[in-house]
Amino acid sequence: MQLLHEPSAEKIQEDKLYHDMGVKDDEFVSITDILGRLPNYTELGLFSVMWSEHCSYKNSKVLLRKFPVEGPRVLQGPGEGAGVIDIDDEQAVVFKIESHNHPSAVEPYEGAATGVGGIIRDVFSMGARPVALLNSLRFGELGSGRVNYLFEGVTAGISGYGNCVGIPTVGGEVQFDPCYEGNPLVNAMCVGLIDHADIQKGQAKGIGNPVLYVGASTGRDGIHGATFASEELSEDSESKRPAVQVGDPFMEKLLIEACLEAVRHPKLVGIQDMGAAGLTSSSAEMASKAGSGITMNLDLVPQREQHMTPYEMMLSESQERMLLVVEKGSEQEFYDIFARWGLHAVNVGEVTDDKRLTLLHEGKTAADVPVDALAEEAPVYHQPSQEPERFARFQQMNYRPEVTDYAAVLESLLQQPTIASKEWVYDQYDYMVRTNTVVQPGSDSAVLRLRGTDKALAMTTDCNSRFLYLDPYEGGKRAVVEAARNIAASGGEPLGVTDCLNYGSPENPEIFWELERSTDGLSEACRELEAPVVGGNVSLYNETAKGAVYPTPVIGMVGLIHHLDHITTQHVKQAGDDVYFLGRITPDFAGSELQKLQEGSIFGPVREVDLQQEKAWIAGVLEAVRTGISSAHDISEGGTACALAEKLFGTTLGMEIDLPHDDTLAALFAEGTNGYLLTAPASQREALAAAVPGLERIGQVTDENRLIIRSSSGENVINTEAAQLEDSWRGAIACALKSKV
Repeated sequence: MQLLHEPSAEKIQEDKLYHDMGVKDDEFVSITDILGRLPNYTELGLFSVMWSEHCSYKNSKVLLRKFPVEGPRVLQGPGEGAGVIDIDDEQAVVFKIESHNHPSAVEPYEGAATGVGGIIRDVFSMGARPVALLNSLRFGELGSGRVNYLFEGVTAGISGYGNCVGIPTVGGEVQFDPCYEGNPLVNAMCVGLIDHADIQKGQAKGIGNPVLYVGASTGRDGIHGATFASEELSEDSESKRPAVQVGDPFMEKLLIEACLEAVRHPKLVGIQDMGAAGLTSSSAEMASKAGSGITMNLDLVPQREQHMTPYEMMLSESQERMLLVVEKGSEQEFYDIFARWGLHAVNVGEVTDDKRLTLLHEGKTAADVPVDALAEEAPVYHQPSQEPERFARFQQMNYRPEVTDYAAVLESLLQQPTIASKEWVYDQYDYMVRTNTVVQPGSDSAVLRLRGTDKALAMTTDCNSRFLYLDPYEGGKRAVVEAARNIAASGGEPLGVTDCLNYGSPENPEIFWELERSTDGLSEACRELEAPVVGGNVSLYNETAKGAVYPTPVIGMVGLIHHLDHITTQHVKQAGDDVYFLGRITPDFAGSELQKLQEGSIFGPVREVDLQQEKAWIAGVLEAVRTGISSAHDISEGGTACALAEKLFGTTLGMEIDLPHDDTLAALFAEGTNGYLLTAPASQREALAAAVPGLERIGQVTDENRLIIRSSSGENVINTEAAQLEDSWRGAIACALKSKV
């Protein structure tokens, strides 16, 4: 069983070589017990990737069970390639978000590009046509050579892959903070459309059915990518560069079309992407889900490099590959489909009834392992949890900034990279390909029409990790609420969530406490807002010697716009429209952009999120949309003043505003403020007052391109040309990239 150039099972045990694969001592003992003998090198490799955090969620599974995963519209929840939610008329939306953080830290272009490629495959493996891409990115402070390099490389990788594969990149978010300097976060989301009848699952059913390998050849790139993603970044991480896959978007485009043709063939049994852990995860998971086994002859696997070992073939994470199970006797029909697209389709094995993954190579058995042990029986850890000292200290603080020149502060806030225009990023993306993009990047949510219907989809990614650092529980609630606000402000009914949980090492009790508390907050908000979690990803060990990233559970949310005339954008439309505020102003500045600007750090308590009130406001905004408004924008980073300014950008109009609160500073810049800014024709005044409780008229859109804001006493506190503010806002990121330090 043992290949000559690989260490023997005895040497693996004696020298504890399994540590190099990320396997712990007690895990090695468990593997030995499962097999009833010592594992050989290939078998150990199978367990090491399947039992990694990236594949098994062994440190987070106990917390993920808290999420609400069911609902009247849920057709497929967690457990398959992507979640599926009904959007009426026998149609469904398929969506998923995943991380590619560690690869992007080592090789930003390919790391980001292959992250996009992988998430696309998760969606079309369900039988759906991918229609949109989004992303959520985190970097250190712009200006340093290393951060600029990562930022530019990741953006280029996303655009390079997405533009070539022909799927529009329609939205996302980018935030900057020192905690991400050595460990950027690169989360990619894909959205697809499908008819109910075409939904597929990754399963290997039918004893004797052939297992087909389709797509690109297998190389040595990406080996141990799953375990690489399950350890902290260090000075040695640069040596892991070979673990970063190399993508081919043109091959992916062919694979999409071939697979979408294959999934409509009546003799397809199951299909799954070879993602993290490659051929190992796809084969073991497909068999385990079906209660079957798989035998594969690795001599038949298409290889682009010579003398590849079973270990290398099974652990390779080469891109653009899928595994199919089809009915026996139909092989040639599938060969013909993939041949038409110029792709490999090779019979590499068959489904068995022994619930084992058996690998043959050069006439010998290279591995023989129970599939359930790989896919379902990884150890589950409930790590110790300890509240950080900072949390109690923050709760005792009472912070209020001092501002004398409100206009100057507003302009400075608009220049902060987290608030500033992200045009430098999304102008590199093709967001109009396929011509279904109705609302482009830069508004609250991206919106795609559903061709041939009167419906549209709104989609967004959101998370303000500063609030989670200060209070993971309340910050978790805020992340979900912020996503729902963006969907509602675009005219959409929030449908469901896919999340990407980015944290440091769970073996640190304080980090596990962050994970524990934030998933409590996320779960509560999803439950209250009736937005079930239908899939996602966990990315742990995001830290360097300098420390961990802030807890960053990115929320990807999709919403349904029932009628095209309900699509709403954030920008004002015409002079004479009324300006409305819906929400509540509270003088909370902890974690705000103003605090970071003035103090250089964040601290203090986070105000409790009233989820029932948030739900009522979302309903109010949607009622306002149905009644007839011109624009809507939620209030987030920078507070109300920044949101008002953003509503003017890209127009020649202005606004005159009377602040709806006696506390001028809070009314302008507090981020504890929850709410929306709406505009509507004056003719709608009575109808809106009757339809939306709590809606407060605060001003009017003007034909002079100025932002004039008055305090509750009538004093002009801001009177600035909107064009001047817009210039500062638009040019901030490009300027920061030029000023390298």
